[in-house]
Amino acid sequence: MKTRNDSAPLHFFRADQRPVEWHMSPGLTDYDVALAHMEQRANAIAAGSAEEEIWLVEHPPLYTAGTSANPRDLVSSDFPVYETGRGGQYTYHGPGQRVAYAMFDLNKRQADLRAYVAALEAWIIETLAEFSITGERREDRVGVWVKRPDKGVGYEDKIAAIGIRVRKWVSFHGISLNVEPDLKHFSGIVPCGISEQRYGVTSLVDLGLPITMDDADHALRKSFERVFGPTTIV
Repeated sequence: MKTRNDSAPLHFFRADQRPVEWHMSPGLTDYDVALAHMEQRANAIAAGSAEEEIWLVEHPPLYTAGTSANPRDLVSSDFPVYETGRGGQYTYHGPGQRVAYAMFDLNKRQADLRAYVAALEAWIIETLAEFSITGERREDRVGVWVKRPDKGVGYEDKIAAIGIRVRKWVSFHGISLNVEPDLKHFSGIVPCGISEQRYGVTSLVDLGLPITMDDADHALRKSFERVFGPTTIV
């Protein structure tokens, strides 16, 4: 197990410090609607006609397949499966999981994909720290993980996933943080292709924290501004 942890949040600011538009959608957002919005917004950002945006949504239960998805990792077809151009393998989205789509102009931040992913990881880790949870990076596994000594030596659970796509150095897709999803729904896939028993999936509530989606959203925005810079609610 290789750990990548920094003692301070990684800064991924814009040079001009223009605020990112912070948008939250109530209820459940259809995945097709989300894809269409991200495509339109990313194109507009690339054209210089729209600002950067963070879009917070919840989806109905579904699975998405990244560009590296192995069909053998789709165990169940209980929910719709969407092919998507983001990186990574299979993941689950559903109620109780906060999905944050990040549409950034990386030309105005840093045209470096590794640095961008590290900044997304730092954002999640800073958010978890708001609830006194230690989230950790792994060199050999994407996402953010928490140690689970209560399950056994070497056991860890994934609490947040990352999947991005970049076109013309404009990013879309983003992160998902498990607040209180139905963890049984993850059994329909091999999440991110990781099948070892000692690596599972958890959530804030599963860890014993009575955290609401509003609590998570507040922490996400506070931590975001430390890593990426100012926001403005739209």
